[in-house]
Amino acid sequence: MNYIYDKTYAGFLTCVYHHWYTEKAEGIFPEGDYQLDLYRYAMTVLADEDKAERVQGAIATRISKWDAQRVYQVFCSNEAEKEMKLLHYIALGFKLGSKIRLLHGDPVVKAVEATERRVSFEVHRLCGLIRFSEVQNIQSGKTLLYSKIEPDNDVLEFLAPHFSDRFKSEPFIIHDLRRGKALFACGRKWEIAALAPDVERSDNKNIDYNTGAVPRLEATSQEADIRILWKQYFEVMATRERTNPKCQRNFMPTRYWKHLTEIDGS
Repeated sequence: MNYIYDKTYAGFLTCVYHHWYTEKAEGIFPEGDYQLDLYRYAMTVLADEDKAERVQGAIATRISKWDAQRVYQVFCSNEAEKEMKLLHYIALGFKLGSKIRLLHGDPVVKAVEATERRVSFEVHRLCGLIRFSEVQNIQSGKTLLYSKIEPDNDVLEFLAPHFSDRFKSEPFIIHDLRRGKALFACGRKWEIAALAPDVERSDNKNIDYNTGAVPRLEATSQEADIRILWKQYFEVMATRERTNPKCQRNFMPTRYWKHLTEIDGS
C-alpha cells in the first residue's frame, strides 16, 4: 500500500498510524510527488491530530523524547524518501527502545543520522550568515529587523530560539522565500506564519496591501548608510594576502551569497 499525505508532520504521523493499524506501507509520498504505481494501491490520508498525537506519544515513550525530536528534525529536511527512512527508524526504535541511537553502523540509523546532521549544520551556518535590514512597516509605521533566506531545509523553527534570545526586545522577521512563510518574533515570543515572497516590492501587483493582512516593508532611510558601513568594515577587516576563495565557499556556500549584505550588489 502506498500512502499519500498533505506534506504536514501530522499527515506523516497519520500515515505511520495506518502502517500499523490499516496496512503496511510500501511507500509514503507527499501530495504532488506521487507517481501512479500499477502494482500497488494508493490511499490518500487526511491528517488526523488524534492519530498523530498517539504516534508522537508512542515514539516519545517507547523510544525516547530525544528520538521524537530527531524524527521531527529529519522530517523538516528536504531529503528524498525521508518518510520511509523515518518509518524504518521508528519501527526499529519500537523494537530496541532508546538504545537505537547507539547503533551508528546500522543502515537505518545511519541514514537518519546523516540527514539530521545536514539539517543541524544548515541551522548552525544560518545562525552566523543571516543578515538583517532595518525596515519599516508602511501600514503601522513601526520599524523592525528583516531578513530573507532560502534554506535547503525547513529550519525556521530551529532558528527561532537563537535569534529570539539574541534580539530580546527588538521585533524581527526571518522570511523563508522558498516556502512562503516567516518567523515573526518580539520579546522572546515567536510564531511562524505564511508570508508572501514579495513584501519588500512596492511594485508587486499580486498583493492587496490595503487589507492589512500582508505587511508592506520598505527599507528605512538609514538602511543604505548602514549597508555601506558594513561593507566597508568587511573590506577593511579582510586580509587580502590571505584570501582563500575555496575555503570561503566551504564555510559560506555560494547559494547563500545573494542574501549577504557584504557580497550583494545593493
